[in-house]
Amino acid sequence: MEISPDHIIYFSFGFFKLNATIVYTWLVMVLLAGFSWFVTRKVTSSAQITAKQNLLEVLVGGLLSQIKDATNQQPEKFLPLLGTLFIFILVSNLLSAVPGFKPPTGSLSTTTAFSLIVFFAVPYYGIKENGLLNYLKSYVQPTPFMLPFNIIGEVSRTFALAVRLFGNILSGTMMGAILLVIMPLFVPVIMQMLGLLIGVVQAYIFTVLAAVFIAAGLEVHG
Repeated sequence: MEISPDHIIYFSFGFFKLNATIVYTWLVMVLLAGFSWFVTRKVTSSAQITAKQNLLEVLVGGLLSQIKDATNQQPEKFLPLLGTLFIFILVSNLLSAVPGFKPPTGSLSTTTAFSLIVFFAVPYYGIKENGLLNYLKSYVQPTPFMLPFNIIGEVSRTFALAVRLFGNILSGTMMGAILLVIMPLFVPVIMQMLGLLIGVVQAYIFTVLAAVFIAAGLEVHG
């Protein structure tokens, strides 16, 4: 049994390989794009709103509240990035309950890509908020000898963010596969429900940590 979607190859031509990670990543993106169009096509500012718009407002409002709590900043400027990361990770993890679906979050390449996005988002927001010079000054504070340690800290937390999400999703998949062989009746169902709960929690944790890292960059470089 192939556990990581990177190892499931659907098509190969020379150096190009179409694996399950790419296929299911695009599938999730298409589903989210279609759902977004379906939900937002009749958005109104009137008092009478549809159930779809109500669901959308609850989701956006909840995200804004959590981002504000994590960053202590105005959350609207972070919503496009952090909201997209949360929804993509959440949907990918929830769809793992569908037979045959391989969540792209179970691939280290996917989680690394997400972590790199956060890694570059920290200086982006820091420079945008405080300017390039003030941002760079923080790497040599309180003394210039702290420069290598500050750089190592930035890189290590990015690595930890990627491995944390990948490890939790992969471990859940492995546990489900092992229990399916050992006790194929009831235990896998319980583990599947637990896996869905873990998937929701991991999407939340990843997004909150990303928000904290960005906010820390703004505070340190301010």
